[in-house]
Amino acid sequence: MIDNNSFTLLDEISTLIEQSRRSIYAQASSANVLLFWQIGRRINNDVLENKRADYGKQIVSRLATQLTRKYGRSFENRNLRRMMQFAEQFPDFEIVSPVATQLSWAHFVEILPLKSHEAKLFYLTEANRGLIGRDGLRTLISRKAYERKEIADTQISSASKIPAGVFKDPYLFDVLGIKDEYLEDDVEDAIRRELEKFILEFGKGFAFL
Repeated sequence: MIDNNSFTLLDEISTLIEQSRRSIYAQASSANVLLFWQIGRRINNDVLENKRADYGKQIVSRLATQLTRKYGRSFENRNLRRMMQFAEQFPDFEIVSPVATQLSWAHFVEILPLKSHEAKLFYLTEANRGLIGRDGLRTLISRKAYERKEIADTQISSASKIPAGVFKDPYLFDVLGIKDEYLEDDVEDAIRRELEKFILEFGKGFAFL
């Protein structure tokens, strides 16, 4: 026979353990991102001081070999260069530190190749706000969520009833059946069509005005 009190106690303790695990993971992940930024900055400073491209390649390759042997594959040549990119693209860590507490290094790896700094910050913010994993972030980037939002905002007039920034979700375009290039009237017509279909599904007793 199951003791209800014991079962409740088990649930409560399990919840505490899971919460603690998530907290520990978040702290470790944040510390890892900060560590990689510090490593990238240190290497960049060393390479810049010597002002020799050939020296930079040699030192990074040699350092990667030594660190990989000592600490594992996270410090291979390719990842060290990502750390250098990270520190170069975000020289002021205070800009990314708020989202670094919620995002992993894998998130930052996904946004490093992007050309626009604004796009990088947009995707990091969206991933942080929506608690999106790496695969979800990769999907947002592949669907050009930032570019589509920019197109939407530039084509919405200042007098429009549609607020700027409303099209952050790239899936909204597909739901409404509109493409990246559109006019504001197209958006409003699409919204009306979808609302009308939704209301008519309730039956003949409802009308769309």
